Amino acid sequence: MKDLAITLEDRPGTMAALGESLGKAGVNIEGFCGFPSGGQAVGHLLVEDAAAARQAIEQGGARVTGERDVLVLDVQNQPGTLGETARKIADAGVNIDLTYVASGNRVVLGVDDLDKAKAALA
Repeated sequence: MKDLAITLEDRPGTMAALGESLGKAGVNIEGFCGFPSGGQAVGHLLVEDAAAARQAIEQGGARVTGERDVLVLDVQNQPGTLGETARKIADAGVNIDLTYVASGNRVVLGVDDLDKAKAALA
């Protein structure tokens, strides 16, 4: 799966336009996070079809500012899970620079070395 970094205006209706555009394109949002930053909204979307999502996002009035492969991990919803997972990655010398929760008890991690992170979790 791919994580798309996006920016859009921080005003009423932009989230609705984004969701409608993705829905019309048949793109499912597997995970999402967003926050305001300097008059804009900044977000990350987890999608399977990055090309279709990119087109829909731009048609919906938002801008894609980045695309990357991420780790998507099925995790137990219990205390300590994040710490245990992050410790394994840290002990491998890998930095986590993005994290958010996705649907179905999954966590999304952006890391500076995807192969080393995968090996640390194997």
